[in-house]
This record gives sequence, C-alpha cells and structure tokens, in this order.
Amino acid sequence: MTSLHVDRPASPANRILPLLGPAMVAGVAYLDPGNVASNMTAGATYGYLLVWVVVVANLAAWLIQYLSAKLGVVTGASLPELVGQRLTARWLRLAYWAQAEIVAMATDLAEVIGGAIALYLLFDIPLLLGGIITGTVSVLVLLVQSRRGAKPFERVVVTMMIVIVVGFTVGVFVEPPDPQQTLGGLVPRFEGTGSLLLAASIIGATVMPHAIYAHSALTRDRFGLVTAGAPRDLVLRATRVDVTVALGVAGTVNLAILLVAATSLQGVTGTDTLPGAHAAISDAMGPLVATLFAVGLLASGLASTSVGAYAGAEIMHGLLRVRIPLLTRRLITLIPALVVLAVGIDPTSALIVSQVVLSFGIPFALIPLVVLTAGPDVMGGSVNRRITTIVAAVVAAVLVILNVTLLGLLITGS
Repeated sequence: MTSLHVDRPASPANRILPLLGPAMVAGVAYLDPGNVASNMTAGATYGYLLVWVVVVANLAAWLIQYLSAKLGVVTGASLPELVGQRLTARWLRLAYWAQAEIVAMATDLAEVIGGAIALYLLFDIPLLLGGIITGTVSVLVLLVQSRRGAKPFERVVVTMMIVIVVGFTVGVFVEPPDPQQTLGGLVPRFEGTGSLLLAASIIGATVMPHAIYAHSALTRDRFGLVTAGAPRDLVLRATRVDVTVALGVAGTVNLAILLVAATSLQGVTGTDTLPGAHAAISDAMGPLVATLFAVGLLASGLASTSVGAYAGAEIMHGLLRVRIPLLTRRLITLIPALVVLAVGIDPTSALIVSQVVLSFGIPFALIPLVVLTAGPDVMGGSVNRRITTIVAAVVAAVLVILNVTLLGLLITGS
C-alpha cells in the first residue's frame, strides 16, 4: 500500500497529486479505436444529432468509474475477485467468466484493428502484420506493469494519452464546429434504427465493461487495502479528482471526434471507414491534420489494447482463480482480431459491431458494482450514500433497457 503521511502539513494539491494516475490509465479505455469509429461514423452520418449521447455517456461513466475505483481502494480487491468470491457454484463462475471474456476479446478486437489501420495509414503496413505489431507492443507495455510496477505503467499510458489528445482534437481548431448546431445536438432524439444502433455503439465504447473491471484492479495495485479514516479519505478525494480529470479528457476528445466528423465529413463519400475518414480529413483540413489523426489512432490502439489485456488477465484471475503467462494470454486474445484482418472483413464495420457487443456486457459489470458498493458488509463506513446508489441504479437500469431495446430492433430488423 502507498505510504500516506496525512499528519504532515502540506497543501491539498501536494497531497493529492502523487495519488493520481489509475483513472488516467482506465480512461484510455474511453479513447480506444472503437470510440473513434463510433463517434466518427455518428458525426459523418448524422451530423450533430448524437452529441447528447456522448455527453450523457461520459457523465454516467464518471460515476461508474469512481465506484469501481472506490471498491478497489476500500476492499483491496478487484471487482472480478469480489464477484468470484460470491459465485460459489463453479458453473456460475464459469458462465460469468465466459461473458466477461467475450467482452474482453471484443475490446481487443477493436483495439488491435485500430492499431493495424493506423500503421497502414502511416507506413502502408499490411493490416495483418500491423495487428501482430500492435499486439507485440502491447505485451511490452504490459511487461512494464508486471516488472516495474503501477507508476511506470501509468507514465507510459499517460504519455500515449497525450498523443491521442493532440491527434484527435487538432481538427476542431482547424475547422471549428458550428456552436448553434452543437448546442442543438444536446437535445435527446434519434432518427431511425441506424442512429439508435450508433448510440448503443457510442455507449458501449464509453461505458466499457473492461474499464469497470480494470479500474478496481488498478487502484488495488497502486494503493492496496487503504486503512479507514484519514488515509482512506485522502485517497478517495484524490480518486474523485483523478476520475474527473481522466473522464474530462476522454469526454472532450470523444466529443471532438464527433464534431470534426459532423463539421467536415458529413455527406462525404467513404467516411464510413477509418481509411476513408482519414482521406476525407486530408482533403478537408490538409495532410498534417490527417497524419496527426493517424498518429493519435496508433497511440489509441497501442495504449488501449495494453489496458484491455490487463483487464482480461484480471478477469481470468478473479473469476477462475488462475493466472496464465502473459504472452500465452496475449496470443489467445489476439486470435479473433487477426482472423478478422486475415479474412478481409471490413475493419471499420468490425469496430462498430465490437462496441455493440461491449454494450451487452455492461449490465454484468455494472449491476454487481452497484450492489457491492451499496453493501455495508463490503464497504464498511465507506458504503455509498443512498442518493449515490439510487443514481447508479437508475444508470444501470437505463443502460439495460437500451440494450434490450437494441436487441429487439436487431432481431426484428426494424
């Protein structure tokens, strides 16, 4: 556990700043290539229509990620570990692990494909080879975490996050969005099944199940079990700041991606794919902006696949109570993405579908999180306030209803 000297006089900033970091790592999950594809497609297809979805999803994500981080701080355990402890029947634990593993693989699919597309755009590297390179680099990043600890891992990921921010937001300054239409996009509405599908994709890419699982593990690895009282209060206060900064950055970048597409790509042929969007950005804003976009996409794929692999390893450990070698697990989870790249499935369409798959995994991560953080037997004196539990329950219910509605639309083809 990190040593906390709460009895030494120090400014609030000096006490909080050293404790920041876990949320920034978890926040990278909100900037993965699936987000890019979903938000870019939403803006290019529907203009400013789904601005409100991005904003609402990020507000919901703030509460969810804080609860996950809080769970790790108070219990010194991750969400998968705590769920695994309570699922005493082996078949239940295996079933829960299976759905969580599918979510982890869908996450990896988006991130590896995104990295492969970026390498193709930047260096004309074939997609399959680009996917292998992306997976290999993610292993190297994970080795930093396993051999050097949490803080060096955080520094590497945050550095890539800075690259992502620059790459995806520069277009907003080159071609500013229309303020009036942006404000109009805050009014909740849909235009047909296609917009609802994209809304679910945006939500699945924003409120990500693997980020919920990972954040509790990240705070556990950084702080351990934090003693109740002043030490825990300080860490929780720092955690709120950490989550606010991380989700503020992620939300701003996601909104910027949608606004760039709505402003410069709406109605442009070929923007339903990331290579097409890259070409359209180059035509509309110049090759420099397009290159920065591709660099941001590459950093997005590399950083987010590292965090996704970390979450997948934690899911397996917490639910199956086994650990397998990092390289072996990395090879297994790479297979779906490499198959998609090898057989020639449209990578951007695969990215969109992967985010919809993620949205169906949300209830399985979110409902246990709300229940556990509302339980005095788990959280002790740090149990959620009633209003927090109510709001979290409402968020969970809305997400479940949205997913059921989406499933019905997909089945009926409406």
